[in-house]
Amino acid sequence: MNVRQLEAFRATIESGSITGAAELLHVSQPSVSRLIADLERSVGFPLFLRVGRGLSATVEARRFYNAVDSMFVGVTRLEELAQTIRNTADGVVSVGVIPSLSQSLVPEAVADVLQDKPDMQVMLSTRNTPAIIDAVRMQQFDFGIVGREPPYDGVEILHHQTVPYVCLLPKDHPSVDDGQPVDLHQMCQSNSFITFGGLYPDEMMGIDADLSKALQQASRITAANMPMAASLVRTTGALAIVDPFTAALAVKSGDVKSRPVLQNLTYHIAVITRGLDTLPRQARELAQRFIALLS
Repeated sequence: MNVRQLEAFRATIESGSITGAAELLHVSQPSVSRLIADLERSVGFPLFLRVGRGLSATVEARRFYNAVDSMFVGVTRLEELAQTIRNTADGVVSVGVIPSLSQSLVPEAVADVLQDKPDMQVMLSTRNTPAIIDAVRMQQFDFGIVGREPPYDGVEILHHQTVPYVCLLPKDHPSVDDGQPVDLHQMCQSNSFITFGGLYPDEMMGIDADLSKALQQASRITAANMPMAASLVRTTGALAIVDPFTAALAVKSGDVKSRPVLQNLTYHIAVITRGLDTLPRQARELAQRFIALLS
């Protein structure tokens, strides 16, 4: 069994034919057929069955494909790592940041540092927390800014803090000016809410199961992230529970107001790295500037 055989097998599964696999790999059809036959002898079971003029993968082949595809995903990640190392070799600081902070404190920290270091280059990428943790472990990012409660396996925490979630409401909502924190148990009885991925994950908010269920039942809209939820409050009139940084930007843009929440829902922010010994000096300075803005 060799990589070329696995490439031919994967391409045949994904294209659905020997012809398609040959086109993907830029080789002849007989070459693909030979590689598949060699792989079948190696693994000891048939991979494809002839169905009319086409091919159908066997059950065993589909099980085998899952492992093969995972292997190639790993190779792709190594290629991405190599690209990152090439990009950062000349002093480029690479940072992964969650969407809720990509338009607020992070740009401010970058601007402050670049004033003192005009030759410094910064590469920012917006991803969700699990993807950032994974990329930091692989050293694709010098450091990451994430929004989930620790622990985070395989990384070192440079800074961690919590801030309270707030509720975003349309500016003309009756509760905007009553001076009281928003009681979510009460509010979800007569208001529509925006959820995230169809739910309110415990690790995201520390929310209790009954309230989570009630809010889900009051939801007609699911958003991918909190900045999107904030925009939807403005356009749909539904309410959203968001971090205070997202809320501040939304209020600044107009047509929505932010209110504190009666329930104790906490938003976690952490700055993580693979390890202090792997963090270049310029990356440390940018991370420390961001931490100072948070504190």
